[in-house]
Amino acid sequence: KKKKPKLLNKFDKTIKAELDAAEKLRKKGKVEEALRAFEALVNQYPQSPRARYGKAQSEDDLAEKMRSNEMLQQAINTYDEVVSLPNVPSDLIKLSLKREADRQQFLGRMRGSLVTLQKLVQLFPSETSFKNDLGVGYLLIGDNSNAKKVYEEVLSLAPNDGFAKVHYGFILKAENKIAESIPYLQEGLESGDPGTDDGRFYFHLGDALQRMGDKEAYKWYELGYQRGHFASVWQRSLYNVKGLKAQPWWTARETGYTELVKSLEKNWKLIRDEGLAVMDKKRSLFLPEDENLREKGDWSQFTLWQQGRKNENACKSVPKTCALLERFPEATGCRRGQIKYSIMHPGTHVWPHTGPTNCRLRMHLGLVIPKEGCRIRCAQDYRDWEEGKVLIFDDSFEHEVWQDAESYRLIFIVDVWHPELTAQQRRTLPAI
Repeated sequence: KKKKPKLLNKFDKTIKAELDAAEKLRKKGKVEEALRAFEALVNQYPQSPRARYGKAQSEDDLAEKMRSNEMLQQAINTYDEVVSLPNVPSDLIKLSLKREADRQQFLGRMRGSLVTLQKLVQLFPSETSFKNDLGVGYLLIGDNSNAKKVYEEVLSLAPNDGFAKVHYGFILKAENKIAESIPYLQEGLESGDPGTDDGRFYFHLGDALQRMGDKEAYKWYELGYQRGHFASVWQRSLYNVKGLKAQPWWTARETGYTELVKSLEKNWKLIRDEGLAVMDKKRSLFLPEDENLREKGDWSQFTLWQQGRKNENACKSVPKTCALLERFPEATGCRRGQIKYSIMHPGTHVWPHTGPTNCRLRMHLGLVIPKEGCRIRCAQDYRDWEEGKVLIFDDSFEHEVWQDAESYRLIFIVDVWHPELTAQQRRTLPAI
């Protein structure tokens, strides 16, 4: 059984009845009354840590009720005041700082949260859970190297800490240390420790195993699906809207975007010629794929729209293509996708991978397609590109690409909103 935290110092025990009465109001959801009661106690007993903590919690509750960031900032300040008082029980310090860091993260104050977590670790150096939280704090600001040091420290103190293992494995995988990442991710997930049952870890363990040619990957995908992290073994996107029609391959009619498809196919030579002109003149506009999806080879892209934002400079190089697309907001306004040219040279293999969201469909228009040697698999079905023809698939399903032809392959990629998303969802879903 968990020990009940000790929240009262000697003085607070003498005013326990008053503190309990205020807390009772808070527990009953009488948030404004509770806040008034705790404010009165803080005014009467400014040195009381428990009264100050009750005030912070009441402000926190009220912030949620009012959906007020200002009130939440007030709660954060009050949690911080608790810690600076004399004779604060260590359990109360832990609760205050943990909640302060959590609320700072909620407001997007990642660096402030990091300072709070560092304070916790300094005050309680032997508590690995605080170090684990600090590691997450570093990851949230993209500081993987400091996060890595923290988790190495945790694993030297507690070699079986599952939380530290999955996060350490996650960092190794991000560093492309694929084989090294596997045991940490696997043992961390197998530990069942709190915080390990997360879709990202199943996703990355399966991906690492696939890259090592290990069929065990699908066992972990199956487990991730059973745990509710994936829509299916094949559809493994992590940013989803529930209930959308899910199938690997689509026809133009099924999408309802027949006008867009007709326009792309009718104007494919224009799109191709503008793309070729850019390739010939300014090869540097095509940037190498940077998501570490290639096993080998040369694959570059020239992006015109990203997350629903037009790249004005890029469009100056291919003005007719961009003008053509402006008529189709399902593509140019798709904040969970891109519109881009994609060139792949012979000897390229793209690992099996999954897009981030089920909210888009991906169109591939064939522009320059060698006679043989190029193909794509989505789930368990293989297709070939054709010049002047559009292929449509849902890239939240696992897909893989081979380019073993004699010459380059050029396609035009257009992401569109999933047709079942409402106008409201298209306006409000955060960009990816």
